[in-house]
Amino acid sequence: MAATKETKREQTELSEAEIAVHWKEEGYYEPSPRFIGQANLTDPDLFEKFSLDHFPECYRAFGDLLSWDKYWTTTLDTSKAPFYRWFVGGMLNASYNCIDRHLAQHKNKAAIIFQGEPESEPPVAITYQELYARVNEVAALLRDFAGLKAGDRVTIHLPMTPELPITMLACARLGVIHSVVFGGFSGEASGQRIADSASRVLIGMDGYWRSGKMVDHKPAADIAYETAKREGKPPEKVLIWKRYKDRYSSQAKLVEGRDYLIDDLLPKYRGERVAPVSLPADHPLFLMYTSGTTGKPKGIQHNLGGYLAYVTAMSKYYQDIHPTDVYWCMADIGWITGHSFIVYGPLALAATSVIYEGVPTFPDPGRTWRIAEHLDVNIFHTSPTAIRQLRKLGPDEPKKYHYRFKHMTTVGEPIEPEAWRWYYHTVGKDEAVIVDTWWQTETGGFLCSTTPALHRMKPGSAGPGVLGIHPVILDENGNEVPPGSNRAGYICIRNPWPGLMATIWGDPDRYLKTYFQKYNKNPKSTDWRDWPYLAGDGALLAPDGYFRILGRIDDVINVAGHRLGTKELESACLTVPEIAEAAVVPVADDLKGRVPEIYVALKPGITASDEIKQKVVQAIETQIGKIARPKTVWIVPDMPKTRSGKIMRRVLASISNSMPTGDTTTLANPEVVEQIRVSVQGARPAVTKEGPADIRAFGQTE
Repeated sequence: MAATKETKREQTELSEAEIAVHWKEEGYYEPSPRFIGQANLTDPDLFEKFSLDHFPECYRAFGDLLSWDKYWTTTLDTSKAPFYRWFVGGMLNASYNCIDRHLAQHKNKAAIIFQGEPESEPPVAITYQELYARVNEVAALLRDFAGLKAGDRVTIHLPMTPELPITMLACARLGVIHSVVFGGFSGEASGQRIADSASRVLIGMDGYWRSGKMVDHKPAADIAYETAKREGKPPEKVLIWKRYKDRYSSQAKLVEGRDYLIDDLLPKYRGERVAPVSLPADHPLFLMYTSGTTGKPKGIQHNLGGYLAYVTAMSKYYQDIHPTDVYWCMADIGWITGHSFIVYGPLALAATSVIYEGVPTFPDPGRTWRIAEHLDVNIFHTSPTAIRQLRKLGPDEPKKYHYRFKHMTTVGEPIEPEAWRWYYHTVGKDEAVIVDTWWQTETGGFLCSTTPALHRMKPGSAGPGVLGIHPVILDENGNEVPPGSNRAGYICIRNPWPGLMATIWGDPDRYLKTYFQKYNKNPKSTDWRDWPYLAGDGALLAPDGYFRILGRIDDVINVAGHRLGTKELESACLTVPEIAEAAVVPVADDLKGRVPEIYVALKPGITASDEIKQKVVQAIETQIGKIARPKTVWIVPDMPKTRSGKIMRRVLASISNSMPTGDTTTLANPEVVEQIRVSVQGARPAVTKEGPADIRAFGQTE
């Protein structure tokens, strides 16, 4: 009887910041002696040096990784908390730190290796000396032809080609604030960002390769211009790079007096050298727009000194990057991962950074591993989404190729233990150390991760806070949730850090409200202790101090008062051997309010059957409980995905609830949406109303 009452209490009294947790603790994996012997960070005493007792001066060690024109006088200024200023009084330049300072020792080593998608095109290595020359010439063009100066904004809508980091570093050389838009975003999305940032120039490209086809990208620039113009803020010039220097690869014509081909203008600036502009540490380096669940995109502003110091340290100590490494991060530079861990972090350390233009599984699932083998990549960095896709399409492909990774990263979302183990055993060949990193666009760099040579790895767990980061889990009332309690809540960071965004561009009130207001008890305080950072993710803290991230607090399904995290349900699905991918969405239910509905995609060669569906149900009931029993399990040919490979759960939730799916034209596979809709909605009566607000917003952050 007592147990029944306790169950009812759990189902009705869980606070909004508590998610029911049913995860089972995993075993540990040890880093290899070979890795430890060459690692950048092997001194455990450093954790004490970065304790709160030594905050904020501990971060001097991060700032000292950079070259300063003028050393700072104040490590952290909290006088306008939580609008923090780092390394105040210091002067430096990001382009100089990523290029110029390496020339004496590394000018003839590769800074960037570009691999185009067509396999017939050999990789192109750009040395630090060549990168120096090209960045200087583009900087001269932007200064003299476009009239740009420090503080101006530029929107960059480019694919994954060398022109993207070259343009970013040219902007940084001048102190021009760049706003990079993911190449797969629409022209409208680009135009909105142009208008919000009041960018003076838009920089695009004629075309690029994707899934074996040349994408005509110039029309996106035309749409972006018109979108910004409707908002009264059109750019002054549109500059277009050519994918192939000997031809123009677009059907869209250039608009006279507005559009200019950069490659046609550059000969005039050949050999030009532009002195890097020395800038204050708190000068904005770039804007990175994020899409929220509601409202307009947020322009996350990262400042020069704090951000660059933080990503350099994260790259050195957690990515374990040395100048001799060939490092491949498979993210897109249009996302924060690409900014921090393709461009600024690796290049600040004089590493060789690989850029791949296309789809990692085109023309077949072995493509990624052929590139790794051919370029002798030894550090590999990708997302759980990509890991699941590679596992789905080619579970045994890595065994066919003779690459050898010393280190692998997973980033962007929680990774299920099943996928983690495949990554470790099959991709890493039981040798590579894995860091499962948790962080956000707003944070600049990692917040939680194991330190690769000092901590044991645990599948499904990000690990403790990184150097200088002190996380805490709070309930709805601001009370700390103790480790080992098996209770989840909001993960927050007690203290500021150099990589933390400075503000939201043009909207400081939104910055305060979104990230700090919830747990602040004194809005006038200048003490950083009164301003814990709210990440918006649910998390669980194990007795060993490792954090398990449960995903966005909004991606929770409330079943009869029992709050279930979707990532936990999806992880249970992936324990079924036939399942390659899983997505869980809420469905309105008259009795329980919401119930989970599950979509699964099968591994190649597996035939759909009711038996597989039943295995999914059994896995969930066994690992979580009957409270999580899905209403339906749908087997689909593929998941609707963004161009970056993330599953669009919002679309699936709309289909499950017979709601409009919205615009799906920018998906990588829009045709699959209609296939799924017909399969699902043909089995239930149509509903014409929009549906509950929580379902309409579900998964919007992706």
